[in-house]
Amino acid sequence: MLILRSLFLSLLFIFLPLQKASAEVAVLVHGYLSDAGTWERSGVNALLRQAGWHYAGNLGFSPAGLVEQPVAENKGDKRFYTVNLPSLAPAPAQASWLKAAIDRISQENPDENITLVGHSAGGVVARLMLVQYGKGKVDRLITIAAPHLGTDKAIRALDAVDDSGMFGMVKEWFVRDEIGDGMYHTLKASRGILFNLVPPAPGTLLFWLNAQPHPDIEYVSVIRSGGYVIAGDLVVPPFSQDMNMVPALRGKSKRWLSYQGHELTPMDGKLLAEIL
Repeated sequence: MLILRSLFLSLLFIFLPLQKASAEVAVLVHGYLSDAGTWERSGVNALLRQAGWHYAGNLGFSPAGLVEQPVAENKGDKRFYTVNLPSLAPAPAQASWLKAAIDRISQENPDENITLVGHSAGGVVARLMLVQYGKGKVDRLITIAAPHLGTDKAIRALDAVDDSGMFGMVKEWFVRDEIGDGMYHTLKASRGILFNLVPPAPGTLLFWLNAQPHPDIEYVSVIRSGGYVIAGDLVVPPFSQDMNMVPALRGKSKRWLSYQGHELTPMDGKLLAEIL
């Protein structure tokens, strides 16, 4: 009887069609005052390539709509895309553009699930997109140094360009002299996203977002921490980077510690390759 059973299983494996291994797709989302090129300039892309990932292209936006820039290395079972979002725009606007990019990538990869990777404000934008529009084909969200509970730096930036009141013009003159006209105008133009990144309080985006039901997917928080040599992240406090601190996600996110500052470095590419 045992011999017959073994023979049957052997024949079954012979005649069953072999299933092709499903390709893996990752989408990298940049943060505030940044663009898609930050993943290349920081060395993250290079480390992903070394780990066997192939850059499939960049998706950006123009007055005519979504613009895709494919690249020649779009091959292999592990592919990653970048997106170019208007980083000065409010988070809901960025989330809608990200949704359009994810829809296009899903069409190009109909049989694969997608991992979203968001750095800094890009992590909040990616999470907002999932809550607003549903997960679609996304089955994992990885955020790196993302201000899920906000950052005081956003409050300070908003205060710096608040020229209302009796002495507003005087304050504006001092601030322009301190940070320069260019940065002053940039902060002025990005008040929407800055307000979206202030710590949660009634009436703020994060207060609403953090209380909403989230899709049932895998969540991974890459948290910056200080060490003996580096002070750690001086832009977003570590507790704010942990999605387990979000009321709707308590206990649902895996944690990875990264001993470096806020900006992306090649170490993030190595860490991402390990997580992916």
